[in-house]
Amino acid sequence: MISLARVITALNRGLFGAAKWLVYAIVLLMLWEVVSRYALAHPTSWAPELATLVFGPFFLLGGPHLLHLGGHVAVDILSERATGGLARGLHLAGLALAAAFGAILLWFSLPLVAQSFSYGETSYSAWNPVLWPAKAFLPLSALLLLLQAAADAVLALAGPDAEAA
Repeated sequence: MISLARVITALNRGLFGAAKWLVYAIVLLMLWEVVSRYALAHPTSWAPELATLVFGPFFLLGGPHLLHLGGHVAVDILSERATGGLARGLHLAGLALAAAFGAILLWFSLPLVAQSFSYGETSYSAWNPVLWPAKAFLPLSALLLLLQAAADAVLALAGPDAEAA
């Protein structure tokens, strides 16, 4: 189980490492739009919308890795002062809440993506891209969040030596 937990953590670290580069794509898209609009007097119909669609995966794929790092906003008044079993219990309770959130998000987002795919949903803008590929990142990231919460729970239960390795 510990090796599977480490694989899940490595997968989320790798996906985060790839997704963080999407911010540069967003910057380039917006730069292209500004140059096209103001320097060439020919604005695009697709660059702002594509930047918005790319922001979703950038934002969503970071969540599972940030859960592992403890990078989410937290009210840690109690957990910061806790030690030993209480600290571990609070950590596991937080992971259970994250897993529940991931499971609920997965449950409700899968039908939305399936419906978007089956209808061939588009944005109805001038560019009119198909939306299901961007929407598919929501259940994917929810699944990854759920798996990361389970992986972190396994590592926490295995003890500090398993978490550090």
